[in-house]
Amino acid sequence: MPETPAKPTTRRARGRVYINWDRCKGCGFCVEFCPPKVLAFSGKYNDHGYHPPELIREDGCTGCDLCGLYCPDFAIYGVIDRTGSKAAKGEGE
Repeated sequence: MPETPAKPTTRRARGRVYINWDRCKGCGFCVEFCPPKVLAFSGKYNDHGYHPPELIREDGCTGCDLCGLYCPDFAIYGVIDRTGSKAAKGEGE
């Protein structure tokens, strides 16, 4: 009986979102265009009276940075978290 090849294991990219709370004007573009839908409006107000976004599912962020690309005020951005990769640990060279 022929041996079936093993499936390659892949690690889904994880990301982080950074929000500049006081720069946000609450337009909602980041919430609307987030592909994994991990952002929502906060129930709190910033100093200017707007509801900035907050991360509601931290493990769902992919770091795609679409939130940052759509933000007209540069109040939010996403990054891919590479802390688990060999390159980040100095291995693989």
